[in-house]
Amino acid sequence: MTWSIAFDPFFSWVVLAVLAVPAAVLALVLLVARTPGALVRILAIAALILALANPVMLREERDPMKSVVSLVVDRSQSQSIGERTAQTDKAEAALKASLARFPEFEVRTVEAKSAGTPSSDATTALFGALSDSLKDVAPGRVAGAIMLTDGEVHDIPDAAAKLGFDAPLHGLVTGHDGEFDRRIEITNSPRFGLVDEDQRLTYRVIEDGANAGTTPVPVQVFLNGDLVTRQQATPGEDESISFSLPRAGKNIIELSVARDDREITGVNNKAIAVVDGIRENLRVLLVSGEPHAGERTWRNLLKSDAIVDLVHFTILRPPEKQDGTPIDELSLIAFPTRELFVEKIKDFDLIIFDRYQERGVLPSLYFDYIAQYVENGGAMLIAAGPEYSGNESIAQTPLQWILPALPTGQIEEKAYYPQVSDLGKKHPVTRNLPGSNTEPPGWSPWFRSIDVTDPKGETVMTGPDGKPLLVLDRVGEGRIALLLSDQEWLWSRGFEGGGPHVALFRRVAHWLMKEPELEEEALDAEARGSDLVVTRQTIGDDPGPATVITPSGKAETLPLRNISPGIWEGVLKTDEMGLFQAANGDLRALGTVGPVNPREYREAISTTDKLQPIADATRGSVRRIGTSGSSDVSVPRIVPISGRADGNGRDWIGLKTTDETILRGVDRTPLFGGFLGLAVLLLALSATWYREGR
Repeated sequence: MTWSIAFDPFFSWVVLAVLAVPAAVLALVLLVARTPGALVRILAIAALILALANPVMLREERDPMKSVVSLVVDRSQSQSIGERTAQTDKAEAALKASLARFPEFEVRTVEAKSAGTPSSDATTALFGALSDSLKDVAPGRVAGAIMLTDGEVHDIPDAAAKLGFDAPLHGLVTGHDGEFDRRIEITNSPRFGLVDEDQRLTYRVIEDGANAGTTPVPVQVFLNGDLVTRQQATPGEDESISFSLPRAGKNIIELSVARDDREITGVNNKAIAVVDGIRENLRVLLVSGEPHAGERTWRNLLKSDAIVDLVHFTILRPPEKQDGTPIDELSLIAFPTRELFVEKIKDFDLIIFDRYQERGVLPSLYFDYIAQYVENGGAMLIAAGPEYSGNESIAQTPLQWILPALPTGQIEEKAYYPQVSDLGKKHPVTRNLPGSNTEPPGWSPWFRSIDVTDPKGETVMTGPDGKPLLVLDRVGEGRIALLLSDQEWLWSRGFEGGGPHVALFRRVAHWLMKEPELEEEALDAEARGSDLVVTRQTIGDDPGPATVITPSGKAETLPLRNISPGIWEGVLKTDEMGLFQAANGDLRALGTVGPVNPREYREAISTTDKLQPIADATRGSVRRIGTSGSSDVSVPRIVPISGRADGNGRDWIGLKTTDETILRGVDRTPLFGGFLGLAVLLLALSATWYREGR
């Protein structure tokens, strides 16, 4: 309860001032003239003016306000290292219990997670969280702030005045003194590279903390999951590696440095770079056995692709047509069989036999070379016509050992619609092929197919009566495709609306050349906003859940759901940034959310140095609370302080109490109201009359 005097004038202060001026002049004249009874008259005038000012006695009922303490808990990624999470939880509980003993404090707890976006680095923004927690609190009511953190804070203001309050700030640092960490960073890497061309990447191994040294340490280099080389790297020095991209599309280079037993974490012992492979030129050899309607379809398709270097030969005059005219006079150029199929066969990315039959143009030994080319990683497409069922079929050559299906000798000559098989609906080559989702399909019919027996590999399209039409197979390290009809030209000519020949045969060619996007069994992990999306591509049944290892080292089981034929997907909601590892069966994929090597793990050593200047400027303190070798903590006592007293001691931290109060009620008593005011005025006037009477 407080007492005070206020004024509630009957007239405005301007009117009172106008009345007071002549009254003051009159009082001055009375004093100067030493008029008898001047003092009594002046008191009477003053009493009248005071009565018009209406003084009021105020009695206020006030309650003291609580001081607000902001408890900022660091829940960033670096706080998950070692025992820091356990230390933080114990310290938070101890502080809340200690603060609860002081009714004059209101505690506001705010958790600060790593701040950032998928396109920007992750940071620990504790002061932003502090500002948000106190934005509705008057500066005079702030008791101070306590930060539970590892000390790696990235938004520290450069002056205490920018905090917006004048109270102690205390930092309680988790972790342990004398920590050691080793990490690896990629300093320079190409974003794009030509397939099979040498590329160069530079990296650096960094050791921080106690006992950091310069002794070389082992580094392993993986390319698309396969170990390609090992090196010794000296900490603090740039090292380089050379590599070549084995395929077009996304290639992942992963560097892993050996972990030291003294390290506080191993999550930053890996770094990745993503390099998009670009094929400079695809060399394709097209050999047409004879001129026919579909020959130009293949030629036009391949020539329309700017990255394809096409070598095309058509057998215009087979050896059995002997009329005495030399072959070299009947062809534009002689067929360079030895140069193509012996000396330079490895230079081709794809060999296509279009309605080719064995007529002695190629020696039998050359077919053996072609079979070895495929088994060693090459690609071959056979577009078969009636000759595939005849006695001169290439199925009668050494190629028969790698062919996915052998002819029965029968040819179907009737109209039919090519169909995508049940397996083909899942296969990336024929999945969602334009026109395949209707019955009959949205393309023109064909009129011929070749019967085969016991097809191997994957039949992705069928012909009449469900017989194989397009068969894909793997042979050793290479691939082979068999198209059992020569009617594809009907689609390219627009017969009855045509069909998706460009999409189909381009996919077949790219599957043969091992484009990653067309792999039947594949696993991919990529960011979608702040989430990690794991995509499983399969032609089998339910692949089961995926296992995801987060940047902090935590293993998560991620269910995959079927979103379309052959595609299973899982979305991991996460607030972590960095490198994620996904696995499903024998498949493994790496993906990143946000930066590949986030700042949270580049600065993993706990420290008191960063918060010390701002704490000193606010009369606060920074101290470690961890007990070496355990998750136990030692939390200082809470001591209320007032004014600008020092806010820290050996085993205690101070929080400021406020003098501010909240008004609950006011009683007003006019001093010149009622009989009291009337009595004072009558007394003053009576004294004046009394003096005049004498």
